[in-house]
Amino acid sequence: MKNALVFFLLMLCGFYFPVNAQEKPLKILMIGAHPDDCDIKGGGTAALFTEMGHQVKFISVTNGDAGHMEMGGGVLAKRRVAESQEAGRRLGITYEVLDHHDGELLATLPIRLEIIRKIREWDADVVISHRANDYHPDHRYTAILVQDAAFMVGVPNIAADTPPLKKNPVFLYFQDNFQKPNPFKADIAIDISSVIDRKIHAMDAHESQFYEWLPWIANDPDPVPETKEDRLAWLKKKRTAPPQPQVREALENWYGKEKASGVQFVEAFEICEYGTQPGEEEIKRLFPMLPR
Repeated sequence: MKNALVFFLLMLCGFYFPVNAQEKPLKILMIGAHPDDCDIKGGGTAALFTEMGHQVKFISVTNGDAGHMEMGGGVLAKRRVAESQEAGRRLGITYEVLDHHDGELLATLPIRLEIIRKIREWDADVVISHRANDYHPDHRYTAILVQDAAFMVGVPNIAADTPPLKKNPVFLYFQDNFQKPNPFKADIAIDISSVIDRKIHAMDAHESQFYEWLPWIANDPDPVPETKEDRLAWLKKKRTAPPQPQVREALENWYGKEKASGVQFVEAFEICEYGTQPGEEEIKRLFPMLPR
């Protein structure tokens, strides 16, 4: 009775602990090819998870040492690691950059074993990465590496120096717009409108990419602003778009038509066939920001 009274008083004072609804905090792992991929594709969802007391880790499989028009190699790699750490600080997540060369990634056995170990060490409930039909070879091979790890994370004799997972995580794909051989399917759609500015703020930490390299390689005629405030507004304009029809449909499935109609910013994910196949209730447990 006393504990119930204390809990009630805490609720009245505005103190609530949503993670207590779970047996333990969820462990979410997003694996991108480069040190800004996870921020672009999943930064808003990561922010929502951390707000609810769950743990998120971003891994970049390459060190990003080729992604610039004026610098490269170790100097650029160090800069991109520093930018990633700042982005992680802004999101409240762990950010790790692996030491593989940008633009030269292959789906080799040693890197597969490394990915298996990383998934096990994080004890991931959910793993999110690229799809294998993507424009960038590093994205494609990261997707293959993660797919190849999806079953092996539970096999004791593979990467035997790390304990196997007792349950295979749910593996998901980031959204993309590629149509061949098969288009992205929005199985899960997350309303990130409440944290869109946190996501943009985290992306802003990757200055070498969003304000230098990417505008240059895209021949973007729109000049990059000089001031911090203008840059944030410019980045938000460049990196957001209304939900596509199939994503809007997924939003309606999860949030209902009325609420979905007012959603401005969304991140969507497709369920990979190789990991645990979640039903509706399991998806809601793994994504507790979804309406109950």
